Parts: sequence; C-alpha cells; structure tokens
Amino acid sequence: MTAPPTTPDGRYIVVRGRLWRATRPDLSETRRESLTRDLMTARRAVGQARRAGDREALAEAGQAVDRAKVALGERGPVWWTDGAPDFNRHMARNTPYAAWHAALDLG
Repeated sequence: MTAPPTTPDGRYIVVRGRLWRATRPDLSETRRESLTRDLMTARRAVGQARRAGDREALAEAGQAVDRAKVALGERGPVWWTDGAPDFNRHMARNTPYAAWHAALDLG
C-alpha cells in the first residue's frame, strides 16, 4: 500500500482529498509505535462493542481511541508552534494547500 501524500510542512496527510492531521514528528519511534498499538487496540474494541450492542463498552472504547489520537497529535491542540490554523478534516482544495494538492499526480 502506498503512503498517502504529506503536505510540504508535514502537518497533514491527504486521503481522498481531505487533510488529516499527521502524527507529531517529535515522538520517538518507540512512543509512536506504542501509541499506534493502543489506537489499534481501541479501534478493535469499538468494533467488538458495536457488534455486541454494548453502549457502555462502546463509549469506553471511543474514549480510548480519542486518548490515543490526542497523544499522537492527530486530535486536540495542534503540535506546531507558529500559530498557523488547523485545517484538519478540511478538503485540501478549500485550504492554503489547494495549489500544492492540485499539482499532485494522483492518477
């Protein structure tokens, strides 16, 4: 599988034209791997809770997903310090990254 494009400043990856905040670059490889394992475990728990119809377990699993994503820098406060706004979940074409995204050869 090919990795999704990353914006020139490294803040976002692009999936189907939408910007998603990238993982904090200041995390050590060991910490990033640990948090990614936590995230995958939590996502599996979400699926299990949904299949079981267990609302309490689903809420707990959702909170675990959120904690992992915040720790990875993909949610919560931005990890960059220059005051630039967050365009997480925006379509790239509607952001300052529009020209960069249009120039990508995605076909």
